[in-house]
Amino acid sequence: MANSKGVTVKILAKDYQIACPEDQTHHLIDAAMMLDDRMKEIRSSGRVIGLERIAVMAALNLAHELLKLKSDIQHASDDTARRLLQLHDKIDDALAY
Repeated sequence: MANSKGVTVKILAKDYQIACPEDQTHHLIDAAMMLDDRMKEIRSSGRVIGLERIAVMAALNLAHELLKLKSDIQHASDDTARRLLQLHDKIDDALAY
């Protein structure tokens, strides 16, 4: 990686050394903190046992949220495009008179 450095993040009290572009360090740290929080929530629920299972559940939950956000953005974008077409038609109608 060009201009990368090693960043240490802590997830469930375990340190991980990750290579990361220098300008993305804060994003990596934020992501690690989010993952740590999610894994702690899952562990504290007591329904999932084992670090690997906790990590998979956290990853699945985060992936689900990401897909939901992408879908919401797409729907909003489609709605915006539809509204713009309606406005365009109204402007054309108004200018025709």
